[in-house]
Amino acid sequence: MRADEVPSTDPIRYGTYACMAVPRGARQAAADLPVARLADRLGLRNEFDLGADHPPNAISFLRGTGSVPGDIADSGLLRADAVVHVASASAALVAEFSAEFTRLLDPAIRTRILDGVVRPMIYTGLGMFNFAYAHRALQQPARVMPNAFLIPMSKTSAWWQKDWMERHTYFLPRYHDSGRMLAEGHALAAAAGIPCIMRRFYKNAAEPAPPGAYDFITYFECADEAIPTFYEVCATLRDIARNPEWKFVREGPTWRGQRVATWAELFE
Repeated sequence: MRADEVPSTDPIRYGTYACMAVPRGARQAAADLPVARLADRLGLRNEFDLGADHPPNAISFLRGTGSVPGDIADSGLLRADAVVHVASASAALVAEFSAEFTRLLDPAIRTRILDGVVRPMIYTGLGMFNFAYAHRALQQPARVMPNAFLIPMSKTSAWWQKDWMERHTYFLPRYHDSGRMLAEGHALAAAAGIPCIMRRFYKNAAEPAPPGAYDFITYFECADEAIPTFYEVCATLRDIARNPEWKFVREGPTWRGQRVATWAELFE
C-alpha cells in the first residue's frame, strides 16, 4: 500500500486588472459611471484604507503616473491612464464584476484585461517561507504605501522545457565546490524588498500561458522612501550574472501608478 497525499494545486484566489486608456473628452462621463454601486453590490471592499493585508473580496483604484516599455510590446498597458484591480476567492464574483464593468464603459475607453490566479506555493519549503514570507511587508493603507507598480511577464519556451527540479535551482544561490557563491539566485536578489515592498503575484490559469497572454502578473506597493529599493531590486533581478533565471524572462511594460480612494479620482 502506498500513500496518496498529493496536495492540491487548484486556484485559491482569482484576480483581474482592468487597464484603461481614457480619452480626455471621455473622462468626465467616465467619472460619473456607477462603479462604486457595482462594487458595493458585489461586496467588494476598497483596499485604500485597509491594513493587515488584502480584504477577502477586494477592489482598488490606481491612477497612472508613467510607464516604461518592456521586452513584450503591450500598448494596452503601456498607455493605460488608470487600472482597477479586483480579487476574490470566488471566480464567479470576479467574472461578474468584469462583465458588468466592461458593459458600463464607453466604447471610446480602450481596456486591456490582465487576469490570473493564485495557487498554493510550489517551490517554497519551510526554510524559504521563513526567509521570503514570514516577515514580508503586508498591504498597508494608501497613506503609508501610495505607490503601485504592475509588471506582467512570461518565461521562454526553454524554461518550460525544464523539469520542476531544475527550475527550482534558479531560485537559490549557486556555489562553487569550494563554497564560493557564484550567483545569488532569485531569492537573494530580491531580498532587499522583502521588508518594505508589498508583493502580489498571479499566474495564468494555464502553464505555460496561451499565445498573447502572460505567464505571470506581478504587482507591488511601497512607501515613497522604498521606491529606490524597488528599482534596485528590479535591476538585481534583471542582472543575469547575479540571477541567471532572468535569461528566461520576457517582461511586459513596467506600469507605475498612485493608489486613490475612489473611481472618480482616477480621472482628476
